[in-house]
Amino acid sequence: MSVTRTAARVAALLLAQAAALPAVAQDAGDEPRLEEIVVTARRTEERLQDVPVAVTALGGEALRRLDAVNLGDIQNAVPNLTLHVGDAANAVVYIRGVGQIDSLAFADPGVGIYLDDVYLGRAQGAFLDVFDVERIEVLRGPQGTLYGRNTIGGAVKFVSRTPGFDPMARIEATVGSYDRLDVKGTVGGALVEDKVAAKAAFAYLGRDGYSDNAFDGRDDGDKDTWAGRVSVLAAPSERFTLQLSADGSSDTPDTSRTPSRETAVFGVAPNTDPFEVNADFNDLSKLKVRGVAATAAWDATETVTLKSITAYRTMDYETHLDLDATPTPFFGVFVDEAQNQFSQEFQATFTGDRFTGVAGLYFFREHDETESGLFGPAISLVTDSLNDQLNRSYAAYGQGSFDLTEALSVTGGLRYTFEEKSFRRIQEFFGPTDTLPLPLGTGLRITDVDVGDDWSSLSPKLAVDYRFTPDLMGYVSASRGFKSGGFDGRSNSAAQALPFDPETMWSYEAGLKSTLWADRMTLNAAAFWNDYKNLQLSSFVADSSGAFAALFTNAGAATMRGVDLELTALLAQGFTVNATLGFLDAEYDRYIGPGGVDIADQREMVNAPRWSWRLGATYAVPLSFGALTLDGDVAYRSKTYPTVSSSEVLAQKGRALVNAQATLELGEGNWAVSAGVKNLFDEEYISHGFDLSDSLGYQLGYYGDPRTWSLSLRYSW
Repeated sequence: MSVTRTAARVAALLLAQAAALPAVAQDAGDEPRLEEIVVTARRTEERLQDVPVAVTALGGEALRRLDAVNLGDIQNAVPNLTLHVGDAANAVVYIRGVGQIDSLAFADPGVGIYLDDVYLGRAQGAFLDVFDVERIEVLRGPQGTLYGRNTIGGAVKFVSRTPGFDPMARIEATVGSYDRLDVKGTVGGALVEDKVAAKAAFAYLGRDGYSDNAFDGRDDGDKDTWAGRVSVLAAPSERFTLQLSADGSSDTPDTSRTPSRETAVFGVAPNTDPFEVNADFNDLSKLKVRGVAATAAWDATETVTLKSITAYRTMDYETHLDLDATPTPFFGVFVDEAQNQFSQEFQATFTGDRFTGVAGLYFFREHDETESGLFGPAISLVTDSLNDQLNRSYAAYGQGSFDLTEALSVTGGLRYTFEEKSFRRIQEFFGPTDTLPLPLGTGLRITDVDVGDDWSSLSPKLAVDYRFTPDLMGYVSASRGFKSGGFDGRSNSAAQALPFDPETMWSYEAGLKSTLWADRMTLNAAAFWNDYKNLQLSSFVADSSGAFAALFTNAGAATMRGVDLELTALLAQGFTVNATLGFLDAEYDRYIGPGGVDIADQREMVNAPRWSWRLGATYAVPLSFGALTLDGDVAYRSKTYPTVSSSEVLAQKGRALVNAQATLELGEGNWAVSAGVKNLFDEEYISHGFDLSDSLGYQLGYYGDPRTWSLSLRYSW
């Protein structure tokens, strides 16, 4: 029996069990109900069910139920979301078919990732580990008014725990397959009673690689991460708070991650087992991230709050990537990247009887310096290049909602963005060498460009929402998203270094949010239609001489239509079912390929499965000495193309993953033991790929995690 058919039967069984359960007796004063979820999707605290926006919120408990270790583990819990790690420790995020797959710094992300309201400028360092988290919010669709920079597809908000004045401590240790060892801890409480509170959190996350490397007998793609976060909250008065925070992480595994040969590579046969690799250039992977932030909030009046968010962050990344996946030095890639960013946001919120609004000013400055090149002595292809990029972004924004009646509200917003970039690129060719790094200035210089440009954009939003009953709200909206332009970081000449244009997208959405069955069920749905222009697409082709060439251009326009559906139901005391469904009809309207030919009918959109769904169930059983909680879920995604080329070799056919977990809480819940398994049926599936068939003649695939088990012990007070 196939894994997909097995998963479908598991899903049917879960639904049948749910339907067979009797309704819970509604005793006065003891009626079970779902907990309310508060989000900050519109930059103010609101009940999730009151927000006329397509947003999913996963709190700490929900993340534990998912056994979420990193951002990629939330992928199946959010409709029409694709989120995984790419080839260069970068976060690959697509929402409703909108994102960016390229890992180099000149290509901005299409979905913004925020850490405590601070935008993370690079895809490296944005694939966050899950620790010290209060909740993760995923906002679907353009967030151009309130979030602005490069949120044309949406935003992922990682919200860490705020320091509290009550003393607390939490520690958790996990062991598992591939010699996994994770240790996480948090401690906090008051430093000055009712005036100053502090919190410190740390994490160590380690495991061996999922692949075995025949070249040296070691594993490939391991993890060795240390991370920490310290926060201090000062509340000198009832109307003013200041929170200072510092965070950092260091991932220094023994190796990078090597892809599987999906076709023959220079005469070396394809892999028969995707987790048996043979690589000679995977000996380096270092990623270090540091950040500090200060958030001040002042209640100037009973209705007006002023806020300042100031942040500075750095990211350093070094790696060797074996992109021929053979023991011969045919085609390796080395990267040495240093990035820093400063951001400042001033924000004012107004809350009145009939009008609420947010307005602000935003500044972002980023400097990224990336030295990288190709290392292929066996075919006399050795290059070194330096990309030096400086970005500045300025924005002013405002959004307000006015209650025309008790049931009817209108929302309007507008953001003006001005961005400027300067870009310097140097590239040199070298003869065969075994020495790295290469000294720039000693090779044959073929590229030396110094360019700059600027862009501006107006991003409006208009929405209307109507509350049919206290528990049923509907809304319609139209909004425009904007993503920065830039310069091709792989260009070989001044002619190729001409700027590419910003992306823009108009999104039209209609949604319903409902709370049913005496607060024991929520059912939220959204239908959307996106008009997407100037898609920035990266592809690898052969030039006029047949040599390897990389293109990054505004190659296309596209239309996306689809539906998001989310259901959570408390079917009986202790028994909860949750389900998501995503339908996405995404297609290119225009795709100008090499030679100026429109190849839209030959291409499928990247990371845009037509169907994706998840069905999960949680059953808690009270015991005389504690409680036992059982969690299980099955998630399905239809055929997905992970590359711009729409390669059928790398396309992942429809597949389903099944996960299960059991948690035993002792006493009052201070102690808990969990055992779980992910990818129960050990499904092999491609999540990312490289199609180099047009130039170098081969294709490579990166596979998702195999079956893994874990055992955790947690203590909290």
